[in-house]
Amino acid sequence: MKTVIDEFADIKVMRFEVPGWEGLTLCQKEYAYHLSEAAKAGRDITWDQYCKWNLPVRHAVETILENYRGNRDCPEFQDFVIYAKRLFFSGGFHHHYAETKFFPDCSKDYFRSLMTSSGCPDEQLLEVLYSPEICPVRRSVSSEGDIVALSSVNFYEGVTREEVEAYYAGIERHDDPNPVSYGLNSKVVKEDGIVKEKVWRSGGLYGLAIDRICSELSQAAECAENERQKKALEILIEYYRTGNLRLWDEFNILWLQDTSGTVDFINGFIEDYDDPLGRKATWEGYVNIKDYEASARTETLSANAQWFEDHSPVDPRFRKPEVKGVSAKVIDAVTLGGASYPTTPIGINLPNADWIRKEHGSKSVTISNVTHAYDKAALEAPRSALEEFAFDQEEIDSYRKYGDYASEIHTDLHECLGHGSGQLLPGVSATALGEYQSTLEEARADLFALYYIADPKLVELGIMPDDQAWKPSYSSYIRNGIFVQFSRLELGRKNTESHMQNRKLIAEWCYEKGRDGNVIERKTRDGKTYFKVNDYAALRGLFASLLAEIQRIKSEGDYEAGKILVENYAVEIDPELHREARERYISLGLKPYGGFVNPEIVPIIRDGLVVDYELVPVDDYLTQQLEYGKKYKTL
Repeated sequence: MKTVIDEFADIKVMRFEVPGWEGLTLCQKEYAYHLSEAAKAGRDITWDQYCKWNLPVRHAVETILENYRGNRDCPEFQDFVIYAKRLFFSGGFHHHYAETKFFPDCSKDYFRSLMTSSGCPDEQLLEVLYSPEICPVRRSVSSEGDIVALSSVNFYEGVTREEVEAYYAGIERHDDPNPVSYGLNSKVVKEDGIVKEKVWRSGGLYGLAIDRICSELSQAAECAENERQKKALEILIEYYRTGNLRLWDEFNILWLQDTSGTVDFINGFIEDYDDPLGRKATWEGYVNIKDYEASARTETLSANAQWFEDHSPVDPRFRKPEVKGVSAKVIDAVTLGGASYPTTPIGINLPNADWIRKEHGSKSVTISNVTHAYDKAALEAPRSALEEFAFDQEEIDSYRKYGDYASEIHTDLHECLGHGSGQLLPGVSATALGEYQSTLEEARADLFALYYIADPKLVELGIMPDDQAWKPSYSSYIRNGIFVQFSRLELGRKNTESHMQNRKLIAEWCYEKGRDGNVIERKTRDGKTYFKVNDYAALRGLFASLLAEIQRIKSEGDYEAGKILVENYAVEIDPELHREARERYISLGLKPYGGFVNPEIVPIIRDGLVVDYELVPVDDYLTQQLEYGKKYKTL
């Protein structure tokens, strides 16, 4: 079965296999089915959160695709179809990674004719679609001015950054040992001159979608694998009904303590990467099953979490004296939803609340079948980015021998231990780093993984095959962070996405600080640029130093120091390197971004009873998008 089912613009769409599905009991399949329906039921929420115009635009595009009876073979209609596919992929008209607005390649007059002939004429919507001045970026960066006013995300309306920060300063309690994540599930607006929150809950904003989510979660609770799962779902439903963030914390504690179940899920307003202030959470859903065989290595890591914390190269004041409740497993994705669809992370560590991590622990997962789908897609491609950007054959051979496995171990360390490591000093707010929080947190977890992947402890634990297997992960990380990853961005753009910023910050900082020792060397051959690691041990020492500094910044809430790191090393892209990376990558004919279709879970009914749930592969990306638009429309 071919992995890649569609390609357009800078995107490839893949499908993943779920090898453990047939081993589930009927009750477990039913549980996964209703959790999957809940994961898809919040789709419209995420679209609306990304920008208030996204749903009207999507509805118009869906209407055209369903109703247009004109010539569908002409070049302009094909340009429209590519725009539609990009729109569905990004959950709106901002690039899912670069966060900048993209535009239809077909003319404005042609788009108008499509809307008119399909029965959905709208001049205002046309202006939104084609004007570069309207909603130019999804999430702005601080150097451009008021990041609240300049961002297109629908978390704020009629308020400035100063007003938002003043509002939360008036309600937050920094002496609370168990602080709620103020603002996580609400929109801030100004009405009649008064700044206030509108909560996302049943009977409030997104109420219809949330009610549908709750209905599916209620049915899932009836076939939960154990009482802890059932109780956690009941609390999650009550949280959705009330919007009470204390209940969200209560749910998260119960959820992370469920380590015995085979089927697991994520559902809620969770990650704050899309908010320019790092406070509001985008909605997402995820359903997965445990890969018991592959989980052995992550369970070994979590069992030794205290050793890694005790030997971390950070100030002892910032280490956790007692690591609690760290659990880790390898999973296979079943259904992606919200902010995780169609693009998905390859590892997850939750909950995000620092006090819960400290007092109760965290749950970490590495997503095996998604990683394997990427690997299979790379094998299907005619040419290789590794061969183009690695400096020599030795580097290529080393990566082919250990690289994919080392990458999985890096993800394990990042998610299982990195995010859960360290502690805030008393009185330091979890939001102290503001808009730099997401980038610095990802850098902290990556540095933790980079430092420990080279530690002899991993060989001792039987996780790494030998004391050289980590080296390709260092070479790959540096050339990607400092160079290759910018093939993804249009020329002239700044680097704004948190994960890309994190990688650039680490690679650029190490390149600069290791210049005297020629730790990382910039080389040119046949007019092409390469970045070669000359001293792996010294590079590990630089990773340790930067980890210590970023942990200090987080633990002390040092906003200014965090700002300097991000602004100096993570944002601006060397224009010549940027141009070269794009030209060389484009010449390979590869697509830098990947996403997925979900397999369909189909109930098998006999004599009026469901006797099984069949997992059916999907062959057509656009068809799934249109079906979801009909089935899960709530806004």
